[in-house]
Amino acid sequence: HCARCHSIDASGPSPLPLAPPFRDLHKLYPVESLEEALAEGIMTGHSEMPQFRFEPEEIENLITWLKSLE
Repeated sequence: HCARCHSIDASGPSPLPLAPPFRDLHKLYPVESLEEALAEGIMTGHSEMPQFRFEPEEIENLITWLKSLE
């Protein structure tokens, strides 16, 4: 789902310029603070971002991966 808007690659821009590349998320947010948002459903103030809810294992995997980019 995320790659439709966010770059998930090591380089290059996101398909949607408003969406930060995943490789930069740890620079913008404390990674641990994303755990609750992922569990409750990410909601943003712009219409391009759909709401997603992740399963606990998916959250753990995503957070682990984001931390590996730090």
